Amino acid sequence: MYSTMMSSPLSLNHLLERAGTIFGHNTIVSRLPDKSLRTHTYGEYHRRTRALASALRSLGLQRGERVATLSWNHHAHLECYFGIPAAGGVMHTLNLRLSASDLGWIAGDAADRFLIVDDVLLPLYRQFADAHRFEKVIVFPFSGAPVPREFLDYEALLADADPDGFDYEPHDENDAVSMCYTSGTTGRSKGVVYSHRSTILHTLVGCLGDYWGLKGTDCVLPVTPMFHANCWGVPYGAVMMGVKMVFPGPHLHPDDLLDLMQLEPPTLALGVPTIWLGLIQAFDQAQATQPGRWQLPRGMRSLVGGAAVPEALIRAFAKHGVWLLQGWGMTETWTTSDFGAPRWPASRYRSSRCASAVSKARMRRATARRWARSRSAGRSSPARITASVRRPTSSAMTAGCALATSQRWTNSASFASPTAPRTSSSRAANGSHRSTSRAH
Repeated sequence: MYSTMMSSPLSLNHLLERAGTIFGHNTIVSRLPDKSLRTHTYGEYHRRTRALASALRSLGLQRGERVATLSWNHHAHLECYFGIPAAGGVMHTLNLRLSASDLGWIAGDAADRFLIVDDVLLPLYRQFADAHRFEKVIVFPFSGAPVPREFLDYEALLADADPDGFDYEPHDENDAVSMCYTSGTTGRSKGVVYSHRSTILHTLVGCLGDYWGLKGTDCVLPVTPMFHANCWGVPYGAVMMGVKMVFPGPHLHPDDLLDLMQLEPPTLALGVPTIWLGLIQAFDQAQATQPGRWQLPRGMRSLVGGAAVPEALIRAFAKHGVWLLQGWGMTETWTTSDFGAPRWPASRYRSSRCASAVSKARMRRATARRWARSRSAGRSSPARITASVRRPTSSAMTAGCALATSQRWTNSASFASPTAPRTSSSRAANGSHRSTSRAH
């Protein structure tokens, strides 16, 4: 007996079409080298991405051939994430943090045929241009400056392409869509190749509540480079959900990120611990010297990976209503393998903004009950009733947020395994957590 459900190979093309059809008015924001902002809708993104695929095919790209990218985080790089596979190619993100000799060797080992590079990164490309000869070098005019004559102009290629007449390259769901080279090995870096199937499955799992927890109402700030394990896979989830994305471009200094957060407040941000350490230090210093210059988006959650998150860093952000979530993964495991989500009642580790909403709801229910009792007793003093309801202090809520997010790693022995036998000590520990939770 066979299923009556439709049978269709998993494909990134489905996510691209979904974004253009359903989320056409949602936006993608990119910060340019001059720090100005450029905004595209998903409808424009869909058309530009199909134009890129059409242009690559017209240049002779064949199924399975590699197209390298040497780019910062911006809309054109996101177009490569879907446009290169749509033409049947394999996107290969080059890590611009590596030395020129390493970049040349990696491009040669991957047999990259084409290169898409930001104009501001041409000096880096020229350092390894002799180590590997690309057949075509396509320059994205990120800065707005004219593209040198010896290269192809990315925007001109898209303008001359035919996105409406483009047909997706037929593929199997196990065909490759992207590749990254990992340095977590002995000797030379080794390539890891991802397929349509693995990328879609990773995206579906990543969007679950205990992982990225992406919602269509989110605004994502990916500080994690798009050349670092494909930005942990989050761009694929963002396109699938039509999430607003705010790309920081090359501006990763704490002051620049804080300025960007004032213009486009994120609900979810990605980055390594050093990024957030510098950011909170700059923020706290400004609070003393320039009060009111910046505000951290309250309720923002941040996925942090690449290294262990210090407890002090978690507590520092929790004071401002920002929740840091530790992630772990490897290039070889499609990056996102596990997250250290605290196993406490939700009200314990919500941000202070969320905790405030919870406490307000409790206040309303308590006030309603007291009001009903007062009416039955013939009294009517709403002000007195409301004043008698004790509201938790913000410091107590913040402390609960910090404790819940940090103790997951610093005191994991206090959490009983779901499959381990329950001892008297584990029951006592769990009981103490529950009583503490009620106190907040």
